[in-house]
Parts: sequence; C-alpha cells; structure tokens
Amino acid sequence: MAAPSPAARPAARPRVRIAGAAIALTLLALGPALAGCSSSSQADQANAGTGFVAGDGSIVVLPESERVPAPEIEGVTLGGDTFRLSEHRGKPVVINVWASWCAPCRAEAPSLAKAARELGDTVQFVGLDTRDSDDTARSFVAKFGIPYPNVIDRDGQLQLLFGDSLPPQAIPSTVVIDPQGRVAARALGRVSESSLLGMVDMAQSPSGTPS
Repeated sequence: MAAPSPAARPAARPRVRIAGAAIALTLLALGPALAGCSSSSQADQANAGTGFVAGDGSIVVLPESERVPAPEIEGVTLGGDTFRLSEHRGKPVVINVWASWCAPCRAEAPSLAKAARELGDTVQFVGLDTRDSDDTARSFVAKFGIPYPNVIDRDGQLQLLFGDSLPPQAIPSTVVIDPQGRVAARALGRVSESSLLGMVDMAQSPSGTPS
C-alpha cells in the first residue's frame, strides 16, 4: 500500500501514551475530522435502545509489542453465509460496527465501500450489524453498494468479545486486525476513507506508524 504523502506525515507523528502504552493518533492529516453518533443522532440511538456511547472521533494504533490476539468472530451474514475471522489470517481485516438507524454510519458507508473496493483482496472487510432488523440492514447494504459481508450481531455480543483489547464501544466503530490476527487499531466514530487507509497501513507496521 502506498504510504501517506509527505505532507501528511508531520501531523501523523505526534503520539500520546494512553492505557497499555497505546499510540493514540488523531490522523487529522490523513482525512477529515471524525464524528461519532453525536447529538444530532441521539434520538436515533434512544429509539434503537443501543446503550452505546457516542464516538469521540479518536483513533488508537498499537505498536506490535502491545497487540493481543483478536477474539474469534463467527456469525451468520445478512446473505445467509457463515463468516469466521480465523479464516482470514495472513491479511489485515477491517471490522466495522454499524446500524442502519445511525446517521454517522450512513455518512461513512460510501467511504468504507470505496476503501474496500480500492484495497480489493489485499484486505478483508466485514461489518457487524447491531441492534437492527435484517430487512432494514439489507436495504442499507444495497443502498450504499457495500461489497463485503456483514455479520448479524443483533444483541452486540460479538463486539463484547473485544473487551480485553480495543472494544468498539460506539456506533460506528472500526477495528483493524493485523495479518497475524492481532488487534492493531480502532476508531471510535465516523471514519474517513483516508483515515481508514492510514489505519490499515499502520496496522501492518511493527511500530504502528506509517510505513
């Protein structure tokens, strides 16, 4: 994957130590500011009864030494197939938590679809559809032309499996698994295409910085 342009590097370098000595990167130079389910969508969240907090737009990328194995994610997709995370070892996996009723999810869907097409077979994308109905979720996938499988996680149990690493505790959230099957990065809130490409790039770097 092409590294971020030289102009993007200075803003991506600053690092802040947080829990577990993770590298917290705002990645503002890699894309527009991120936004989670903010006040404009609070009514949507309340109606859906999610219990999820709003994303603050933060991105965390872990250095290789602090990554832990990802939990086994297995479930039935909206298309009726079975998805198993363990079957995709050897390439990065992008896991996006979303719901059709979430306004930021609708806003980021085109960026996710575009990034998935751009990266092709080099990266596996998968969605975790939560607190949703299957019919509205399928309509969402069709409307935005999402090309990757989406696992039904109606009660949010699959997200909870990330509790010991980087839990996707907002809707939307995006978690990147590195080629060795370890949790490498997380974005809480809406993610732009350029920020997502940067996360995938850094997830493949031992230091968690752009390659």
